[in-house]
Amino acid sequence: MVIHESAENYLESILILQGRQGSVRSIDIVNELGYSKPSVSIAMKKLRENGYISVAADGSITLNDSGMEIASRIYGRHKTLTELFAILGVSPKIAAEDACKVEHDLNDETFARITEFVERSR
Repeated sequence: MVIHESAENYLESILILQGRQGSVRSIDIVNELGYSKPSVSIAMKKLRENGYISVAADGSITLNDSGMEIASRIYGRHKTLTELFAILGVSPKIAAEDACKVEHDLNDETFARITEFVERSR
């Protein structure tokens, strides 16, 4: 199944929020991404229906295995790209913003070479 960039962003945000605060609810995603409550609600419904997340009776959201796999991959790309841009002398804020823009679109081969470069540069 093809997953779109917006869904990847939601899953990555859930992963980041879980790490930061433990439990995640839709309102946390609204606040993190700056999207409207209805937009987040619709997205969470689609992610749940496709098996990427589970929503408990109290509204807490957890990543299922497939959602965790995607979120971890995207967040790993984000961290590596942010580090690459920092190595190049980009400010931390801009490095993180630019990493968000390209983390979804890079070919796996390109990302593998970037990862090798970053690891050699440490």
